Amino acid sequence: MLEDSRQGVVAGIGSALVDILVYEDNDFLKKTSAAKGGMMLVDQPFIEKTLALTSARPVIVPGGSACNTAVGIGKLGGAARFIGKCGQDDMAALFEEDLKKSHVQPHLFRSASPTGRVLSIITPDAQRSMFTFLGASSEMTPDDLNGSHFSNTVIVHLEGYLLFNTELAYAALQRAREAGARVSLDLASYTVVEESRDVLDDIVDQFVDILIANEDEARAFTGHTDEMKAMASLARRADIAVLKIGEGGSYVSTRENIVKIAPMTGQGPVVDTTGAGDLWASGFLYGIANGYPLDVCGKIGSACGYEVCQVIGADIPDEGWERIKRLI
Repeated sequence: MLEDSRQGVVAGIGSALVDILVYEDNDFLKKTSAAKGGMMLVDQPFIEKTLALTSARPVIVPGGSACNTAVGIGKLGGAARFIGKCGQDDMAALFEEDLKKSHVQPHLFRSASPTGRVLSIITPDAQRSMFTFLGASSEMTPDDLNGSHFSNTVIVHLEGYLLFNTELAYAALQRAREAGARVSLDLASYTVVEESRDVLDDIVDQFVDILIANEDEARAFTGHTDEMKAMASLARRADIAVLKIGEGGSYVSTRENIVKIAPMTGQGPVVDTTGAGDLWASGFLYGIANGYPLDVCGKIGSACGYEVCQVIGADIPDEGWERIKRLI
């Protein structure tokens, strides 16, 4: 099955970013004025200043939400593409090379600006709070996109952060529709939902076929604190909806049916939640693209999300991917 899966492409579109991961305690996090578990847009000097305050050694890996999802699909054996914009610096070279190693087609636009980056502060409870310098990734425009970037796509996956660039988001969505692809949207962060309400409802109702949210994002989007009410509300908005509830597993729904997905357990304690939602989406969308039943798609997603929590960053080691593939 895995070797026959590289026909319909899943294309991720979003910010081409490099992750800088730092372990720190809650007191350090308070000094940064970060909302724990949230995301704040900052400039490059802010990231450099914050890094200067820590004695921890940072871990630097390629990242970005939609990119992480595309990489996961490529590692599973699916046909994956990433569309984004980066600089012409060493971090851009690292980013592109990592995509190729992960069997992802890079469709990268270039800029004279620095490649974007995300400083993630990981606290002892494995939560990560993110400071994002978009850099070159913020310079992608609707004019950059053309039909070739979406050719042979069965799913176009948008990260919620793309909603900060409304014109680009609508252009990508229109291109996806013209290509005949399903549209998947990961809400990405409760802060994204709160700051994008003026366009989010319209985008979901007009374009989104697959809607993915965690508890915080679903609460911000639906207004429901009860998980079943939130799930029911999400299910009314898209053909397929997902509600991830952390250690409790997840719910996957069509408009008529809700399926509970048990969480994966067994390998060890959570080390870092960076990329957990992105890799969950990679397993789930890989399953959708290859025609698996929803419960199996959810199981693959759960396995990917679990494995990435066993390591620092969003790069699951080869032995982790082998364990996931044995489930398929």
